[in-house]
Amino acid sequence: MKTVVLATNNAHKVSEISNALDFPGWEFKTLREMGVESDPVEDADTFLGNARIKAHAAREACGGFAALADDSGIEVDALGGAPGVYSSRFAGEDASDQDNNDKLIRDLAGVPDGRRTGRFVCTLVFIDEDGTETTARGTVEGRIGHEPQGDGGFGYDPLFWPDVFEGACTLAEVPQARKNEVSHRGNALRTLRAKLEQAHGFDAGQGPEAAVDSAE
Repeated sequence: MKTVVLATNNAHKVSEISNALDFPGWEFKTLREMGVESDPVEDADTFLGNARIKAHAAREACGGFAALADDSGIEVDALGGAPGVYSSRFAGEDASDQDNNDKLIRDLAGVPDGRRTGRFVCTLVFIDEDGTETTARGTVEGRIGHEPQGDGGFGYDPLFWPDVFEGACTLAEVPQARKNEVSHRGNALRTLRAKLEQAHGFDAGQGPEAAVDSAE
């Protein structure tokens, strides 16, 4: 059995990742399940940098097991890519989702629809027992609305209108299964799966198609 430590204690993330990377003989465990703590300073200026920091810290804390970490957020073109790596604390260190959404609305006040483009981004870093690193990046393009719409999802979902939905709804207005099909994390996990299949010699037909969530 191959144990992969996830740099998170989020049980829902464990479920979506284990479904996406359901390779024979692999098991996924949180830091808590491994009996360790890992809370490194995420001071990189890119999603990849922060995911790498978390993956290396988790691997070291667990004594060399394979580790997987992600970092994600939203980039808004009119704000020069902000909030980016500061997405979860855009309005301050203890900001709520509503605080962050309110700040984004204020910062984009007066910006016309044509310039309200942006994307959700997720970067994954997998570090194997031997130190081999595999990375994957997933995005979903769209635009930022003028006010929240929809009761589902979380984070910036009520403000985000994915291009793939052609203006029909925000990410907060679709069933979870539909959201999974287009999410930035889902796209990143599918890319990572393909890379790991090749690296570990798995048959690409093994296991179901990744069914993943866009949780940040």
